[in-house]
Amino acid sequence: MSFEKPRVRFAPSPTGQLHVGNARTALYNWLFARRFGGDFLLRIEDTDVERSEVRYEAQLLDDLRWLGLDWDEGPQAGAGSGEGKEEGPYGPYRQSERLEIYREHTDRLLAEGRAYRCFCTSSQLDSEREQAVTAHQPQIYSGRCRNISPEESAARAASGEPFAVRLRIGPDPIAFHDIVRGAVEFAADAVSDPILVRSSGMPVYNYVVTIDDALMRITHVIRGDDHLSNTPKQVAIYQAFGWPVPQFAHLSTILGPDKTRLSKRHGATSISTFREMGILPEALTNYLALLGWGAEGGTRETFTMRELAAEFTLERVTPSPAIFDFNKLHWLNRHYLKLADSERVAALARPYFLAKNWLPEAGDAQAETWFQQLLTLFLPAVDQLDQLPEKAHFLFVFDPAAAIANEENAAVLAIPSARKVLDEFAARIAALPAPITAEAFKAVMNEVKAASGVKGKELFHPVRIALTGAHSGPEFDKVVPLMEAGAQLPLPTPIPNVQKRAELFLSALPFFQAN
Repeated sequence: MSFEKPRVRFAPSPTGQLHVGNARTALYNWLFARRFGGDFLLRIEDTDVERSEVRYEAQLLDDLRWLGLDWDEGPQAGAGSGEGKEEGPYGPYRQSERLEIYREHTDRLLAEGRAYRCFCTSSQLDSEREQAVTAHQPQIYSGRCRNISPEESAARAASGEPFAVRLRIGPDPIAFHDIVRGAVEFAADAVSDPILVRSSGMPVYNYVVTIDDALMRITHVIRGDDHLSNTPKQVAIYQAFGWPVPQFAHLSTILGPDKTRLSKRHGATSISTFREMGILPEALTNYLALLGWGAEGGTRETFTMRELAAEFTLERVTPSPAIFDFNKLHWLNRHYLKLADSERVAALARPYFLAKNWLPEAGDAQAETWFQQLLTLFLPAVDQLDQLPEKAHFLFVFDPAAAIANEENAAVLAIPSARKVLDEFAARIAALPAPITAEAFKAVMNEVKAASGVKGKELFHPVRIALTGAHSGPEFDKVVPLMEAGAQLPLPTPIPNVQKRAELFLSALPFFQAN
């Protein structure tokens, strides 16, 4: 077989959510294909019937599209493909639909004597393993069925005796070159006549993936280093069939901040969770690309997908484990939120507010304009979009009792001048016509300052608590117009204006001060 251009694949199992480690693998394969004008294939490895689910496959395809990783061949490939449609000359692209292909290749190996039937029972194999453990020896297959004659093997199989199929491994070490790690070699006895087909008739992972990669003309296998121990078995299968061995590149493990394997205990790990959090796809792909790879020079940190594809090479992938840094991901997300189109950000942020019944459905022009103003105020203060409702909470949910009971607020309100400031403020703000402008609010605060003789934090903090429930937050000249404009809108959750907030707060304050 000769290859005119690189062909790579991403071959996930639909047994759960797409993890960031697998997403990085998909990204590196995609970048490699785009960098060198090759093909990126998507293959679904769904032979684990008990754990594979259609919903996981659908989520997986959706997550890949969200990341911008389009595939040239595979399930539902290309724009406008119908549900379940497959495109490409080497399908089917689901392993569950390729079982007859595997059976044909098994028959070939048996006929050529490169594989043999193994009639060992589970109890016999367990006994062998126990003996190896007791003797402090490697737990490898003894080869007891290796020398059964083809005639006896065929007769026992014909009689209905259960059997697995094993690959016959030669005495020589199995060596291959890894683009990331260099020369790798495994002793033959470490591979130990691996099982190709279980006694149930189901082919094993290492067998089917090798057949698929060979028949789909994969030139480079780029995957996580958890597959490194599988590679010698796969190389042996390639050699048994006389197929050219592809080039391998095993990517380092992604670790959490505590330098243990990244898992749910570290926080979000699945692509769907990052999507729900409001991480932009361009931020996530940019970050994943940097987890184990760096451009020439090593200092640049922001890349578009086009720029990544123009610079990516496997030679610059490091074998050292990568540490997942949530702070850096948030930094990149803030960067891309600043660059993003305002209408796109509004569309992405709206569902978080709709879920709380704080916004009407899209279509109200005034509400849309106001929401854009809200985002302009709060977006610089968040790392991810799902944090926006918390930042804007005080606009929609005004609870004077909770504000007064707050320990830090209570300390501010306990200052003798606080009540005088609030009384002066409430009286003056109530006399103004609504809606109150930023200029009018500033004038009132100057009047309160003159009348009370209070300035600085002792002037502003009590008023801020009265209006927002906290002694710190956005500047008044930005938040007051937002409150006033929101109070004029027919929102599902009405927003009290500045005057109403001051009135409600003052009415609640005497009770708490008395207690």
